[in-house]
Amino acid sequence: MKIGIQGELGAYSHIAVENLYKNADIKTCSTFEDTFKLAYNDQNYKIVIPIENSLAGRVADIHYLLPKYKLQIHGEYFLPVEHNLLGKQDASIEEIKYVRSHAQAISQCQKIINEKNFKSIISVDTAGSAKDLAKGKDKSIAAIASELSAKMYNLKILKKNIEDDKGNVTRFLIMGKNIEQPDYDKNKKYLTSCIFRVKSEPSALYKCLGGFATNQVNLTKLESFSVKNTFEQANFYLDIEGHLEQPKVKKALEELGFHTETLDILGVYESSAFRQK
Repeated sequence: MKIGIQGELGAYSHIAVENLYKNADIKTCSTFEDTFKLAYNDQNYKIVIPIENSLAGRVADIHYLLPKYKLQIHGEYFLPVEHNLLGKQDASIEEIKYVRSHAQAISQCQKIINEKNFKSIISVDTAGSAKDLAKGKDKSIAAIASELSAKMYNLKILKKNIEDDKGNVTRFLIMGKNIEQPDYDKNKKYLTSCIFRVKSEPSALYKCLGGFATNQVNLTKLESFSVKNTFEQANFYLDIEGHLEQPKVKKALEELGFHTETLDILGVYESSAFRQK
């Protein structure tokens, strides 16, 4: 199994991959777009991408890359996130003046940052922050990253589980260029994801969503984001409960398509057992 992730080894995406696929061949990419390009150009690769966090909301850039590359969603995975304050082996928490990490991790650990009066340094990813810290000699800098990062880069955990909320969870999507739509099984639960653009007319969104109401199809997520950096039109990302082969889902999507300028089905996949907790 060949898997691409954004960030260095030790990132939370790396942990998600290890939980999903044993002995996967992992390729690291510097940006989310590079990760999407990897799967777009090589159908042998799947990618594991964080799309949203229970504390910090959606991950920047992902919603713009979904319609651009139109990779298929093969599944979802929920990872409980435990952030740790990492330092050099000979550092103490009293010596720390700066903390570096990904913007999402910084925003999820504001309590300790404010309590200790740390100055934040935004980095590309959490594991990369740990890797850079390991290369340097400055004991006044700490990184917010995973326990796996501490092991991989020989850093000391100065304080464990520093996230503001212990229920901190990140949702990942497993994506690839090939369509891998599972056959419908009435004993399983599914999600269908799509991106659509409404027509520029009054009540357009109301009309788009009416089909889900009349066919009693539940929406689990609806998010808007601007088109081509303008405020004139919006794309919508939508997750719905159900499988494309179910008549009520098919009818709702047919009605949605009638009222939209564009509609792309991003994937049909099994709903994570995490949702039933």
